[in-house]
Amino acid sequence: MSSIQILFRRRPGIPMASAIRSKLNRALDQLGRADSELHILLTDDAEIRRINHEYRGKNEATDVLSFPDGDRLPDGRIFLGQIVVSLERARVQARELGHDEGREILELLLHGLLHLLGWDHETDEGEMDELEVRLRRDCLR
Repeated sequence: MSSIQILFRRRPGIPMASAIRSKLNRALDQLGRADSELHILLTDDAEIRRINHEYRGKNEATDVLSFPDGDRLPDGRIFLGQIVVSLERARVQARELGHDEGREILELLLHGLLHLLGWDHETDEGEMDELEVRLRRDCLR
């Protein structure tokens, strides 16, 4: 069973911890990574901008960041890494895309999870996008 640790620096408009854990556990199962642990930070634009600047040299807010790890934990699970989501960006994007904030947060987390697992939409030929669409359909309903 995977372990998903969530730190809320900002709170979403609706309770999300249970939904995040169940949806991402479903995705991890489908991806054959049920033996994993990951950490999630839900924060604001200011903090994600600071993190983005510190670790990527980009002085701008973004919607999601992923920091892969891969270490084996004492209990045998693999620590995949950390996903950071800006709730401010998620709210704006949800309005623009016509769905609710919860859905946008889950989509960003799924996107970040795929990056933790080594997928990269900037260098592949659409494989990550195809997988993400399938996982959205199968895991986020």
